Amino acid sequence: MKPTLAFDVYGTLINTHGVVALLETYMGEHAMVFSETWRAKQLEYSFRRGLMKQYVHFSICTKDALAFTCEHLNLHLTQAQQDSLLQSYKTLPAFDDVKKSLLRLSERFTLIAFSNGERSSVESLLNYAQIDSLFNDIVSADEISTFKPNPDIYQHLLTRTNSKAGSTWLISSNPFDVIGAKSFGLQAAWVKRSDNAVFDP
Repeated sequence: MKPTLAFDVYGTLINTHGVVALLETYMGEHAMVFSETWRAKQLEYSFRRGLMKQYVHFSICTKDALAFTCEHLNLHLTQAQQDSLLQSYKTLPAFDDVKKSLLRLSERFTLIAFSNGERSSVESLLNYAQIDSLFNDIVSADEISTFKPNPDIYQHLLTRTNSKAGSTWLISSNPFDVIGAKSFGLQAAWVKRSDNAVFDP
């Protein structure tokens, strides 16, 4: 049986800052700060929801984080602009190295897309990036109504893929995800997606 590589999707395979080009048309030089704040709040809201056991779809966390970011940075977007940004989250680009790397890895490993996002959202992203055919399956946190790094998510991954912890790797650019997986007992690798990225311990 092939070892399993479970790839985080948002930020690891798919560039969440792919919204910056659209943001620049709305707010110019503030676009990157807006994108970074939006992403940070998106994750924070998933953490809070997980701790409170008040689950909502990850797309709701994304929408709520967008509203907060507008208020926090005092950059008010029309409803049409906000809707456009939320729609763009379904067609974010893959990083340049993704398709070539997955093609090579698929020869030796079982590849799983493993995400906090709803399955339909993940399918849309992978399809848009033309990498959907490289994965054996998609495992979504939505299936058990909580978020990474809850240990239940990593157990769900093993159950769904019929894998063992010792032969299953979590691949992520998100340090919290790497730490969560290792805490549970999985193998894990951090993808440093920018020169400025720091592994938050």
